[in-house]
Amino acid sequence: MIGGGGKTTLLSVLARELACGGATVALTTSTHFLPFEGMPALSGPGEWDAAASPVACFASPTKEGKLTVPACGIPALAEAADYVLVEADGSKRLPLKAHADWEPAVPAGSARCVLVLGGSGFGRPVREAVHRPELFCGLVGCEGDADATPELVAAAIAAETASGRIAPDVVVVNQAEGPRVADAARAFARALRTHGVGAPVLAGSIRDAMLVAFG
Repeated sequence: MIGGGGKTTLLSVLARELACGGATVALTTSTHFLPFEGMPALSGPGEWDAAASPVACFASPTKEGKLTVPACGIPALAEAADYVLVEADGSKRLPLKAHADWEPAVPAGSARCVLVLGGSGFGRPVREAVHRPELFCGLVGCEGDADATPELVAAAIAAETASGRIAPDVVVVNQAEGPRVADAARAFARALRTHGVGAPVLAGSIRDAMLVAFG
C-alpha cells in the first residue's frame, strides 16, 4: 500500500476478509507504521502460530514507538503466509502525498500495488493536505496555497506514474462517504482517465468496507 489517507486501515480490513476466507496473512512494512491494536509485533515466522492466529504483524520496534521492517525480512514472510500485505509508504497522517526520490519502498516481487489517498484532502490548500507539498507543486506547477482539486491531484499522480515513480494497479479514494467528496472522487477518476492512467478507482469508506468503483 502506498500514498496516504487510510493505508493501515486498508491492511486491517483486507487481512480480516482474507482470514475469513481461510487464508493466513502477514502484515508488515517496508518503511514504518504504527502498531495494530491488540496485535503484538513478531520478529519472524518462528514466533507465529498461524493455526491459532491466521493474521499476524511482523516488524521491529523503533525508539519513536513506531514499527519498521521485520528482522526476518519480507521474503521469509512470503514463504510462511498465504498473503503478505505491506505498507510501503508514509504520509505523516496527511490525506495526500507526493513521493521523494527514495519512495515508495515497494518490495521486489509484489503482486499488486494499491495507491490510497484521503478524499478529505480534496479542496484543501496543498500546503495543508499534502505530505511533501513542494514536490507536489513541482509536479503540477502550482503554489502551496492553491487548492488540491481532484484535477490537480490526478495530474500529480499521472506525472509520478509517467516517470515510473509509482505504478498503481488500483487507486482507492478513502474518506469519500459524503456527497461532496464522492463527487470529487468521480471528478478525480475522470481526470485520471484523461491523463491516461488506467488503474481502477474505488471510492468510499475503507473502515466501513464500503467502496464503489468509479472507473
